[in-house]
Amino acid sequence: MKPQFKLSFGALIVASTLALTACNNTAPKNKQVTEQDAELFLAQSEKTLVDLSERSGRAEWIYANFVTEDTASLAADVNREQTDIIVKLASDAAQFDNVKLSDDNRRKMNKLKLNLTLPAPQDPEKSRKLAALKAELDGLYAKGAYCKTPDECLSLGDMTSKMASSRNYEELLDLWQGWRQVSQPMRPLYAQQITLTNEGANQLGYADTGAMWRSKYDMPADDFATELDRIWGQVKPLYNALHCHVRAKLGEKYGEDKVPQNQPIPAHLLGNMWAQTWGNIYDVVAPENADPGYDVTKLLAKHNYDELKMVQGAETFFTSMGFEKLPDTFWTRSLFTKPKDRDVQCHASAWNLDNKDDLRIKMCIQRTGEEFSVIHHELGHNFYQRAYNTLPYYYQESANDGFHEAIGDTIALSVTPGYLKEIGLLEQVPDESKDIGLLMKMALDKVAFIPFSLLVDQWRWQVFSGEISPEQYNQAWWDLRKKYQGVQAPIARNETHFDPGAKYHVPGNVPYTRYFLAHILQFEFHRSLCEIAGSKESIHRCSVYNSKEAGKRLNTMLEMGSSRPWQEALESVTGSKQMDATAMLDYFAPLQTYLDEQNKDRQCGW
Repeated sequence: MKPQFKLSFGALIVASTLALTACNNTAPKNKQVTEQDAELFLAQSEKTLVDLSERSGRAEWIYANFVTEDTASLAADVNREQTDIIVKLASDAAQFDNVKLSDDNRRKMNKLKLNLTLPAPQDPEKSRKLAALKAELDGLYAKGAYCKTPDECLSLGDMTSKMASSRNYEELLDLWQGWRQVSQPMRPLYAQQITLTNEGANQLGYADTGAMWRSKYDMPADDFATELDRIWGQVKPLYNALHCHVRAKLGEKYGEDKVPQNQPIPAHLLGNMWAQTWGNIYDVVAPENADPGYDVTKLLAKHNYDELKMVQGAETFFTSMGFEKLPDTFWTRSLFTKPKDRDVQCHASAWNLDNKDDLRIKMCIQRTGEEFSVIHHELGHNFYQRAYNTLPYYYQESANDGFHEAIGDTIALSVTPGYLKEIGLLEQVPDESKDIGLLMKMALDKVAFIPFSLLVDQWRWQVFSGEISPEQYNQAWWDLRKKYQGVQAPIARNETHFDPGAKYHVPGNVPYTRYFLAHILQFEFHRSLCEIAGSKESIHRCSVYNSKEAGKRLNTMLEMGSSRPWQEALESVTGSKQMDATAMLDYFAPLQTYLDEQNKDRQCGW
């Protein structure tokens, strides 16, 4: 995680002064602005943003590591205050829209304008109203609970755990319905928010907020949407085969009266509150005799890996590829274990607090195989952050917002049985016939997630554009769930409900396409790095551990940050400027063969 353009409570007065200085030192309104004026504006704005980033990063770090009412209040103040300053800088940047600038200066100007997620109208009252709506939506989600009785309330965490493990149809249905009561009051607030943020986007020169989001991808907004559908078309046959198999197994488990074999799957049966990943029902759909014969969690315990040794082991992966070791401060300032004396946010994240070398991770590490992979993933973020830290601040981010997640996941794909053997955790790599279970488990998370990661923003873009009106919010949501995922609501829904709001990223206004991109890119990067490393293994068995050649090529891309279009960054590793999902198909090829065999006499599709 790289905190972007957030104000800290200690920086509010300083930041406001800096922002005003940056704005007031541009050319007078009666003078024609020039490229020299633009360069001065960019330099002053960069100074403002660097200051804000470091101060807000520290405030966010304190809140995440010392969760109290006071730190929460201060963090909330930061979020309420920050938008106006960024909107001011972005709107001032618009004065240079018609000035002939160098490619580099134009790119920086666009980065400044596009770093807003919810652009506020340039009207103080409307800006305050938008901030209030955002805070209220955040609060409704954060405080959400399902209370069966006044004395029996379940948090989202409680319900998530139960949905992962329960195989009771009625209990799952009750939990699914219960959480969606939380989102119903969000509906009118969300509609008001859409109106206000669209006005802000219009004032910055965009058709609507969705068009603004899509403009961040170095290509025309509409072309980008078309590109996503092209990639989805590549993955769809694999997804359909997985869907068919999972639906058949759920039919065996719950009865075909509850899971009809020619209809979308009821959304509450897939082990996840949003049916976005299906790994929790692996026990229901697992191939026979698929046990690989080892358990990474037990191997870590056997070889005395504590939390610190797990992180050190992951760092060794990167140094084996030629990367420099992490700075000493990483080890003294990171959070590796949950403290006993205070509340902290345990969600794993990677940080660079000074945009230089103050790299950290924040995790409440569990000594499990899954966490071992997560640590590799988080360090992927840190090594990316360090690689681009010499660039101007405008470019200190990944090539596009999917790349950061993709790099961490790419590294995690190399945590293979072969890698575990090479570092001494595993004595013998299992026979390749045992790979089907491992691939199935991974596909239930990686492949199953693809259509969900696409449709969230498909829905939002149509809401922003007005194609979906407030009177159609819920129907359009379930139409898209059916179209892309082959998943349906288990009970009748209507327009008093607001089921999109049951997913945090909707009321939280977090763009979701980045996760779709990351899931495609990670397999592309992995396949290419395996080829560069000279691996002769199947792609799903390859690890780039110890490959200096792969490390050098990867670092070349990481050092580019976002200074060049993402297509060029992609080409530097894969040799192509076009995203290609065939790497994912190659990775899961043995599973595809297995699924096709299993589905031979089944009716697939919905």
